[in-house]
Amino acid sequence: MIKYLIIDDEHIAHDIIKGYCDMLPNMEFMADCYDAIEALDYLNKQPVDLIFLDLNMPKLKGFEFLKTLASPPKVIVTTAYNEFAIEGYELNVVDYLLKPFSFERFLSAVNKVTVSTQQLKQVPVDNEQASANQIFLKQNNSHIQVDVNTILYIEASGNYTKVVTTLDTITIREKISNTLEKLKCNSIIRIKANIYPKNNKEEINKPHIDYKFKHKGCLLYVNDNNGATYFKDKKVIPKANRIVLFDPSIEHSSSLCTDAKRRVTVNFNYF
Repeated sequence: MIKYLIIDDEHIAHDIIKGYCDMLPNMEFMADCYDAIEALDYLNKQPVDLIFLDLNMPKLKGFEFLKTLASPPKVIVTTAYNEFAIEGYELNVVDYLLKPFSFERFLSAVNKVTVSTQQLKQVPVDNEQASANQIFLKQNNSHIQVDVNTILYIEASGNYTKVVTTLDTITIREKISNTLEKLKCNSIIRIKANIYPKNNKEEINKPHIDYKFKHKGCLLYVNDNNGATYFKDKKVIPKANRIVLFDPSIEHSSSLCTDAKRRVTVNFNYF
């Protein structure tokens, strides 16, 4: 069961949240608090798993209240103001709900708490480790907190990137290279297919170095052709299913083919 507390100065907000929670069998209501001072007094006597927190309240604002807690529980912000979202995610809130919000949107936020609570019970981690496993992704006008360990794969689509997790699919307007830099881990493999059209004469592309890849990668040739890959002074001719290991920090280039319809390769780069 998730023990929850509502902190909001509006009675109707309490009624809506409790009504939604009553529809969920894993939610246990603990108390109503109508300002942050009342909530502080309650939390000193009774711990909870989750707080539904309004921001614009008398006496003490929502985030000011949150900063006073040494070990805060999970927090879902419920507010009519979207301009504080960035600050909220910096304070590690689980989600940021803009009033009025639907039951579907509410359920999505609560599900994040459910999964997080289950993971904490299974594998205890310290706050520093937990923070290192979190990234923030902007989808439309919302900033979504994502646990890196829940990411299944990341897919590029032009200037957009699709991040598929065990919980949701998030589409962001950002190049995949920028998204990968946020992850800061060594367990990612980037897979990229390259298709080069046939050309009337051999043309060698400008040599380059891939600085962002810190580990050796490999190149898979899909078909036979007379195009080539150049690693400094070494020339490699493509043969179907041939795999070449290489260091991306070494200057390299490629050329188009003249004897096949196209030249196809697949790059595997390790972050």
